[in-house]
Amino acid sequence: MTGPAKGYESYGPNPWQQTSWDARAAGNFIGGGMGASLIVFAALSGATGPALSWLLLAGLGLVGLGLLCVALELGRPLRAIRVLRNPRTSWMAREAWTAMLLFPIGLVAAAGAAGFAWIAAAVALVFVYCQARLLQAAKGIPAWREPLLRPLLVTTGLAEGGGVFLLTAPLHGAATGATVIVFGVLVVARLLIWVAYRRRLAGAVAPGAQTALDAAGRVLMLAGTLLPLVLAAVAAFAGAFALPIAALAGLLAALAGAWVKLVIVTRAGFNQGFALAHLPVRGARP
Repeated sequence: MTGPAKGYESYGPNPWQQTSWDARAAGNFIGGGMGASLIVFAALSGATGPALSWLLLAGLGLVGLGLLCVALELGRPLRAIRVLRNPRTSWMAREAWTAMLLFPIGLVAAAGAAGFAWIAAAVALVFVYCQARLLQAAKGIPAWREPLLRPLLVTTGLAEGGGVFLLTAPLHGAATGATVIVFGVLVVARLLIWVAYRRRLAGAVAPGAQTALDAAGRVLMLAGTLLPLVLAAVAAFAGAFALPIAALAGLLAALAGAWVKLVIVTRAGFNQGFALAHLPVRGARP
């Protein structure tokens, strides 16, 4: 875990950087969003046979890797089962219950059961949404409580999944023009939501969070949006080199999305601090 940011008090009226969630927590959002969205793209692509099975298993593996990151973060891993207790009030519990549904359905779909790939994709979308609500529910952190964080995390996860789908296209051969178009739309939508998200946070976050988000935004715009879109357009006319070029576009989009999530969870996670409007004075009546 990281300590309080330099120049800020650990507690008090000035914002301080949270230390409860570190890179391992970010790994859950990265692996979970990426893997669940890969399952969505597997269903959208219309892949069948071994290609579909491979994509579904890879998606489940990424989700499992993300959940493992959370387990490694827990001080008492044996108590992790307690997260299942309150699905009516806890988005973390809902995420856990959704994951418990996703794995058996995904395995059945990977085994070749007809129609189950679409069911797995629907559950995977619910999983991504639960993750977005989980982070946005932290009301004490301005960069997290902003309502636009929900669509940002959902579109980022979907763009990451599309990126991994294109990255692995030379292996499964299931990429089509339609999936590339969906990928491009998601990449653009992610950037537009990011711009709106940053405008809403202007002046509402600590200087340290502002700096981290600005740097992440530059990475998202260049490496996560412009370059992937250019490469995807070039791939349409690249003939035999189309798949490798599209794979590079997917890799850049996925890595940029992962970096943005890491920054939001760790470097931009500043509490807002608190203020006492009226301080008590000994011997004075209110």
